[in-house]
Order: sequence, then C-alpha cells, then structure tokens
Amino acid sequence: MSLDKDTVRNIAWLARLKVPEEALDGLAGELSRILDWVEQLDEVDTDGVAPMTSVVDVTLPVRDDAVTDGHHPDRVLVNAPDRVDDYYAVPKVVEQ
Repeated sequence: MSLDKDTVRNIAWLARLKVPEEALDGLAGELSRILDWVEQLDEVDTDGVAPMTSVVDVTLPVRDDAVTDGHHPDRVLVNAPDRVDDYYAVPKVVEQ
C-alpha cells in the first residue's frame, strides 16, 4: 500500500501530531513500508493455531472483587487539599 503526502497529512491531523511539511515525504515512505509488512501477515497460515495471551501457559492469580477503603485513610488523604473526617472535601459545583 502506498501512501501519499495528503494521506499522511490527514493521518497526522487525526492523531493530533504536528508534522513539518518537509517530513511528510519521508514519513509517507516509512508508513507505506510498515503497511506492506502488515499485509504480508495475511499470507501466514494460522489454521489450527490456538489464540494465546502469553507465550507461557500460566493462570493469573484471581482475587475477590470486593470494595474496600484501603484500610489506610490517613495515608490516602495526606495530600488532600481539604478533608472532612476520612473523606475528601470538594467545592460545590452544582448550584440549585
């Protein structure tokens, strides 16, 4: 796949990247080579290959999904700009 300067300029704009005009040609070539390499992956036969999330067959430890307060309110609130008891105090943002 070959990308032109206008396409690269649009990709940069969508990614919110500032790319100098003189760098667009080089970037277009680099991105085209990357896309060509990715297209080559379509040729790899993956039939019979099981999906995997790791190269090592390991089961991750699981913990209970329980809500806690962390058991350290003083350490958690040490940098709070304002606190009331064991809670952050925040300014009111909605007027009634």
